[in-house]
Amino acid sequence: MVRNDIKQFVDSIPNDVTIVAATKYVDANDMKILSINGINNFGENRVDSFLSKYEILKDNKNIKWHFIGHLQRNKAKSVINLIDCLHSLDSLELAKKIDELRSTPLDTFIEVSINLEENKNGVPYYEVEEFIKQIMNYKNIHLVGLMMMAYKNSSNPYAEFNKLRELRDQLENKLNIKLPYLSMGMSDDYLDAIKAGATHIRLGRILFK
Repeated sequence: MVRNDIKQFVDSIPNDVTIVAATKYVDANDMKILSINGINNFGENRVDSFLSKYEILKDNKNIKWHFIGHLQRNKAKSVINLIDCLHSLDSLELAKKIDELRSTPLDTFIEVSINLEENKNGVPYYEVEEFIKQIMNYKNIHLVGLMMMAYKNSSNPYAEFNKLRELRDQLENKLNIKLPYLSMGMSDDYLDAIKAGATHIRLGRILFK
């Protein structure tokens, strides 16, 4: 159930920060309530769940659909022309598949492994420069920024998020490109992410009660 003070919570977030509601465990009715209260960016993790919710809510033209989970190449075909933004590009193979399937350029974040955790997806931070050079060849990928996840229960998430911001700044200067967006921060650490320069925060639990 959506928290009672959802409007006040939305108003507490800076205007230049986009709340992407992580709706993995949320039904379409609660998503409608979020939309009424100013949250129209929805982030899904799984293809089947996304497709069922998209079918119910497709007439709401205010909604922007974000795919924030790991996207398997063999499932990309069913969603890639329905979403507005992908937060989790993590391989050249997926980039090639998107370029083949997508009918218009897709706003895309590169998922970066800042902490090099073995059980997490993402391009290792030291390979991102070369990765960008490769995907610049794909006309249907519109690179808009970088995405990351901090350590769970991190003692200093701000420092981790700041590493991504610094990496973004270095890449912009070195490659002479613009990467305006940083997708980072979840329910436990979004305030640190905003302080470090997040433009998109992916919030789940904190939007509900």
